[in-house]
Amino acid sequence: MTDPDPTDRFTRRDYVKYGSALVAGGLLAGCSGQSGGDDPTETDTSGESTPESTATGTATPEDTSYTVTMAPAGDVTFQEVPETFSVYESGYADMAVALGKGEDLLAVGNAARFYTDHYDELDGVSVAAEPTQLLGDSFAVDRELFYELDSDVHLIDPQWLVNNGFGLEQSDVDGVAEDVGPFVANTIFRRTDGWHEYRYYTLYEAFEKVAQVFRREDRYEAVKAVHDDAVATVSASLPSADDRPNALLCFGAGDDPERFYPYRLSDRGTNKKQFRDLGIADALSGSGVSGLSTNERGQIDYETMLSVDPDSILLRGHEAKTEAEFRDTVVSFMEDHEVASELTAVQEGRVFRGGPIYQGPIQHLFNLERFATLYFPERFSGELFSRAELSAAIRGDV
Repeated sequence: MTDPDPTDRFTRRDYVKYGSALVAGGLLAGCSGQSGGDDPTETDTSGESTPESTATGTATPEDTSYTVTMAPAGDVTFQEVPETFSVYESGYADMAVALGKGEDLLAVGNAARFYTDHYDELDGVSVAAEPTQLLGDSFAVDRELFYELDSDVHLIDPQWLVNNGFGLEQSDVDGVAEDVGPFVANTIFRRTDGWHEYRYYTLYEAFEKVAQVFRREDRYEAVKAVHDDAVATVSASLPSADDRPNALLCFGAGDDPERFYPYRLSDRGTNKKQFRDLGIADALSGSGVSGLSTNERGQIDYETMLSVDPDSILLRGHEAKTEAEFRDTVVSFMEDHEVASELTAVQEGRVFRGGPIYQGPIQHLFNLERFATLYFPERFSGELFSRAELSAAIRGDV
């Protein structure tokens, strides 16, 4: 499939990108066989358009452009607020849902890592039923799929696409940005990639940038207020630091896992925010065990775990299970295992599902509540934030 010629069709996406230049610059006229003339407006140094002459009786279209600045893409200017969008990290999809944009989602990187059940608890909050998956066979991402989707904006870090073996080159990403829609995002779920030499963002710093893209800063502020209240409420009731357990975070799929990929809980990636909010320390600190990243794929077994003997174990790869299903399968296997059964975390009932790889602001609130009640059941129970307030914030009713 060859690249679509962007002059063959002018959609709403083109107006988002080119704005009034489509009309004023004669691009639309060119589609009907007319040659384009000079732009009838001129822009002064302040960025404000001025009419060519009051005698002509013409008026300059209002300048609706605005710019969002986010590394690594830098300054990205929009002529109109984008409607449709695609993401790779599904945490960015969750950010858009939190702004009331869930139905405009076209694609996610890995559909299996986009968990949406918690939206059912929020009145009037929804997301597109079956977004397309960008990740294809053999861990590849087809550049032509971006053209087919025709998203107004891609909430994807362009460097993520060219540094992870997806089969894309910088020229592919540049072409999509020019012909389809810009990229505005930063890889924030982890901070272990050697190629990520530019600024990182916290969850709410990135969320604010997405709010700027969709011009929904008021909803961002309202959701942030719910977040701030929830974190403050939890923080006020936490036990002292000496009385909080540490945790070993690792990935181990299957109902009878024997080997695991360790993560570092001390990493500042956004998928670990709830553990930082709860003051859960990294059990691997000082152990010499590295964490899972693009460049490190070392595994550990139960003997290695026993040498560390963490207070708790957070096991990723099981988010599709309920807590009860997880205990009836994985935890039951560990309790019966000759070595695993010697672990303090197993003996004291502190083996939990580890949470999602990607998460946004809504998912974080549910995960904060989930792990607060798991780790400190004597201090936390029930709902730790108002579903009604969060729903109203997302709908823009506050």
